Amino acid sequence: MFKSSFFSFVLLSSLVAPSVLAASADDWRGRSIYQVVTDRFARDDNQTPACNTTDRKYCGGTWKGITNRLDYIQNMGFDSVWISPIVGNVEGTTAYGEAYHGYWTSNINTLNSHFGTADDLKALSAALHSRKMYLMVDIVVNHFVALNSTSPTGTAETPASNLDFSTITPFNTVSSYHPFCFINDYNNQTDVEQCWLGDVNLPLADLNTEDTETVNTMNSWINKLVKDYDIDGLRIDTVKHVRKDFWPGFKQAAGVFATGEVLLGDPEYVAGYTKVIDSVLDYPNWYQLIEAFGTTSGNLSALTSMATQAQKAYGDSAFVAGSFLENHDQPRFQATTTDMALVKNAMAWPFVHDGIPIMYYGQEQGLTGKGDPDNREALWPSGYDTSKPLVAHVKSLNGARKAAVAANSAFLTTPAQFIPQTQISTFAFTKGPLAALFTNTGSSSSDKVTWTIPASTKLFKANEKAVDVLTCTSVDADGDGKVTVTAEGGNPKIMLPASAVTSVCPTVRAQGSSPSASNSAITILGGMEMRWIVVFGALLVGSTIF
Repeated sequence: MFKSSFFSFVLLSSLVAPSVLAASADDWRGRSIYQVVTDRFARDDNQTPACNTTDRKYCGGTWKGITNRLDYIQNMGFDSVWISPIVGNVEGTTAYGEAYHGYWTSNINTLNSHFGTADDLKALSAALHSRKMYLMVDIVVNHFVALNSTSPTGTAETPASNLDFSTITPFNTVSSYHPFCFINDYNNQTDVEQCWLGDVNLPLADLNTEDTETVNTMNSWINKLVKDYDIDGLRIDTVKHVRKDFWPGFKQAAGVFATGEVLLGDPEYVAGYTKVIDSVLDYPNWYQLIEAFGTTSGNLSALTSMATQAQKAYGDSAFVAGSFLENHDQPRFQATTTDMALVKNAMAWPFVHDGIPIMYYGQEQGLTGKGDPDNREALWPSGYDTSKPLVAHVKSLNGARKAAVAANSAFLTTPAQFIPQTQISTFAFTKGPLAALFTNTGSSSSDKVTWTIPASTKLFKANEKAVDVLTCTSVDADGDGKVTVTAEGGNPKIMLPASAVTSVCPTVRAQGSSPSASNSAITILGGMEMRWIVVFGALLVGSTIF
């Protein structure tokens, strides 16, 4: 009787949950994001036509296609999806192909019909929320695109007067934009913010965000967009190209978490934008991550040094910085190296270090495209094969992170602390209750690589089992709690106490533990929101929690 009532309550509670689950930075910090280029991720007709990336044309991916493949995304452990920009883009063929990627805005008041209808987008949002997943939408504020009035390509001068601004909505006159100039000096912040991106063939008209009417229009637009489609978070393109004092009002109007692209390797410069929006994409660490694991001679100390600098520069924003290995603007990591040990080490970093992990679609399938447009491949030729080794790797990485969070509620606000190692080809850090062990020796090295987790870290008790969540193998701590681990094939290791890994390595048991009724209940309820269990517990004892 009790058991039946309990599960009926939990089920009813999940059904009456609000459609939009959360929107704040605090709610996002525990998330894991899967990034898709909508046009290239999934079609809704189950067809698998060729998609020539060098043509830079629409290939038929849609919002409905994403909805149909949510099982694929969620089964890897992701609970958020970042989709490419959704608004109307310039139509036809430009000097650089079609606007399949979504970053050439021409009308913010309509949706890009190539991706589907408003109902399709709402259905995607609703489907995500029914799974307790979040929707992140990419947006562009900095620029709009109008083609040359006489030709898709421009002239050497490309004066703004030659562009057909009447094709843009709502900013359809030249006066809505900064006076024409391309950015020549990236050390001059005024140039960065007020001159134009693009080139003579496709100039990106730089919106005059100093104009009060323009600001009001953009704030009203983002407020409506978020509400109309139940958006949980925003990824903002080209943030550094808009004046900083524009962003607080825009962020407030949006009312949801926002992370911004500031494409630079200087952590002090990048960190400046964390004062005006919630988060930034962690480019400073990305540059060093690529260098560290791109070859077996990569500089690991440069990565650990940069990580320490970024922690200090970002402050609390480090815990919501977007941590990534690949994205649509950068070459696939496997365009640099296909050594699986190096790849697995590099992929592990975003999932266990400070920040919110973001994985670019297709990384799990081993896509190898170089720079734009080759790194924007269609995924459907892969068949969404879940037997690929990197799919399993990603599931384990997401599992490790979730296990660490479950074992330590402070994990998401605890800075990683590096542990000195004796070999230059290794590094390690702790982020209680987790120890992350990395090496760039590569898969073919015969060198013996070991890591030491000293007893002073207090991660492991005397003689406790320390489990590598990536392989579900274990070693025993010594009598003081020190753990020594040997690398296998140059692969990384994510170590947790045995008591913390039953959800990801169910065959591993902590010493002296045995399945109990309470443990079994937790296992059964593992996929449900913990907040409903808290509600139920409160009701049992007559507490008021609202």
